[in-house]
Amino acid sequence: MGLGYIGLPTAAMLAARGHAVLGCDTDPRVVKAVASGQAHFREPDLDSLLAAALATGRLVAQGAPRPAEVFLIAVPTPLGPGNRADLSAVWAATDAIAPLLKPGDLVILESTCPVGTTEALAARIAAARPDLALPMRGVPAPPGCVHLAHCPERVLPGAMLRELVANDRIIGGLTPGCAESARALYAGFVTGQCHVTDSRTAELAKLAENAFRDVNIAFANELADIAIGVQVDPWAAIALANRHPRVAILAPGPGVGGHCIAVDPWFLAESAPEGAPLIRAARAVNDARPGHVAAAIRALARPGAAVACLGLTYKPDVGDLRASPALAVAEELSRDGTLRLICCDPLLAALPPPLAGRPGVVLAGLESALAQADVVAILVAHRAFRALGAPALQGRTVLDAVGMLVAAV
Repeated sequence: MGLGYIGLPTAAMLAARGHAVLGCDTDPRVVKAVASGQAHFREPDLDSLLAAALATGRLVAQGAPRPAEVFLIAVPTPLGPGNRADLSAVWAATDAIAPLLKPGDLVILESTCPVGTTEALAARIAAARPDLALPMRGVPAPPGCVHLAHCPERVLPGAMLRELVANDRIIGGLTPGCAESARALYAGFVTGQCHVTDSRTAELAKLAENAFRDVNIAFANELADIAIGVQVDPWAAIALANRHPRVAILAPGPGVGGHCIAVDPWFLAESAPEGAPLIRAARAVNDARPGHVAAAIRALARPGAAVACLGLTYKPDVGDLRASPALAVAEELSRDGTLRLICCDPLLAALPPPLAGRPGVVLAGLESALAQADVVAILVAHRAFRALGAPALQGRTVLDAVGMLVAAV
């Protein structure tokens, strides 16, 4: 259920391992693209895996589910009003499969969610299907029950297929029997360890992974501001601090993006409204970061200057714009029209919203962008940019927001 960044690779992988897989998505364009063998996002080797799965007939894409033995929900869980989880897609998927369920079926929730969501999913199914036996947390499973588990995704865009197989997985069941049913499925393609636990622990562990990185990135960003204020190179200072055997400070940058790190910490805060001051503070630091970087660029550029923004995606060598801090920096610089903005990103074929059509903003190749620029802002350390030598930047003011040009200490 859901053929996005997680659902589609998982569907193709399961089909490659011999399962008959029905991939469902509510977007007809996604269904059409998948049925034709084209992934609707960039991911190395996914098109070839998808083509092989379709060729065998083991993968079919359509808009609605049909009866099966396993139902895997991998739909988006974005932030809604008040920085609370929007679970509407999870509930829509649950409502779609509820009429199809039969005793012994397995329902797996892979979508990242607040603690307790798997139990709420079971309650929703029980309300729709009072004829079915549903498990409850901490209670022995009734005979012939539908099994429910939370198995959060843990993959990195750009390396999804490798990590889908190699990474350890957390298998959290409403009961031990539910967890074992889910573990048996994942063990068929995961070479990493499958760690069995309860659903709440699995939900919390996934959120903790991303909140850990968010808090530590916030510390790195705050430390960078302090270092610059006292005229110290932050990357040099961090590299030296990391020579300590028990210190591993992360890299500062223009902010935090992607589908996880900028979102999931709020799900923890939602679970403990009065008990997450550190998580909320880290979110505030990282959310403010693109504005700080844009202000620093403005301070270097006279009115009417040409600013080359190198990189718009949220991370190096990945064409994903979700919550991209680099895109937020470019958007902020383009707001008042006082600067000419030359955007360069080798992974994009066109300017994305909201930059598309904005006066004074163009997309250009690297050579052209550098030739026109008065100020060069390095916002994403794409491979094509890492190959730049000092002569290519000579005579230009450079703001390196990601430490790409800093030599290792």
